[in-house]
Amino acid sequence: MKKKNLIIFGTRPEAIKMAPLVNQFLSDDRFETKVCVTGQHREMLDQVLNFFDITPDYDLSLMKPNQNLYNLTGEVISGLKPILESFKPDFVFVHGDTTTTMAASIAGFYSGAKVCHVEAGLRTHNMLSPFPEEMNRQVAGRVASYHFAPTTKSQENLLKENILKENILVTGNTVIDALLESSNRVTNLDNEDIIELKKTLDFNNRILLVTGHRRENHGQGFINICAALKEIAVNNPHIEIIYPVHLNPNVLRPVNELLGNVSNIHLVKPLSYPSFVWLMNKSYLIITDSGGVQEEAPSLGKPVLVMRNTTERPEAVEAGTVILVGTNTDKIIKEAQELIDNPEKYKSMSSLHNPYGDGKACQRIINFISKL
Repeated sequence: MKKKNLIIFGTRPEAIKMAPLVNQFLSDDRFETKVCVTGQHREMLDQVLNFFDITPDYDLSLMKPNQNLYNLTGEVISGLKPILESFKPDFVFVHGDTTTTMAASIAGFYSGAKVCHVEAGLRTHNMLSPFPEEMNRQVAGRVASYHFAPTTKSQENLLKENILKENILVTGNTVIDALLESSNRVTNLDNEDIIELKKTLDFNNRILLVTGHRRENHGQGFINICAALKEIAVNNPHIEIIYPVHLNPNVLRPVNELLGNVSNIHLVKPLSYPSFVWLMNKSYLIITDSGGVQEEAPSLGKPVLVMRNTTERPEAVEAGTVILVGTNTDKIIKEAQELIDNPEKYKSMSSLHNPYGDGKACQRIINFISKL
């Protein structure tokens, strides 16, 4: 009898990291695998599904104007109930640390399925940083039966929380599986975003790619970030900074007000996943507060400055592929300028080993589940 899997995700980052697992499970006839999306993100989620040729079996379509954590959590749990009761999966797979992850892990636990947490064990041990992700992943970790940790450090975090070692598998991060597949596919890609990027940027110049959206940086944090980016741009007229700006008004407003008139800073709409992978490949340096980019960029040989004071991904800091700069204006400027001016430091940082995996995480997960 085939084992039944229900793979649940709702945001673009989850979709990217779960897509290679979905497709490998679907091609394995030992399993009956179905996909449920919550629609916590909508347009950005659909772009990823289309790119990876994934058609969900269930779509809760929960995204709505003025969505908040309270109603999203409740609607994910109640929306999953009839799906879980009708499909009766043996295993429910969730990923990482979103509200979808936390709520789906609870729903899966209520249904009696074995909850499998992909990208398990990341910790800052500060419930407010990142918020609400640190709480989400800890809750998922409490109800999960099996924990797929991307690194040995993540495994150590779980062991300290009294998770049994036999229920933990160190896999590497599935985002590397997705990235290695995608970077090959986008080499000669010419979609609407990429055509526009080629018009906007002069790729004879060095490109600094910026992303920023975290709640804890809203307010003064983004003011500091914008001040740093402006000074970097003014001091380096032959550097081009491109910033796909998150649509949250708390990001959109200060970024446009403070950076909208700087000639070598290009503020663009959020990019599709394949376009973003293409742009990462073309970039010289990446400045971000994203978790996923910290994992992806080293595989492409791109140094990363992380605009966060804490990170649940300390492996990259220890490996030297990323530098924590927080939202300290002077520190962002100093570290960026050094990587612009110091080719030896740049070469050293860009050639370091990525601690997050070899692109075989999904196969390790499937091998583990097949033996249960």
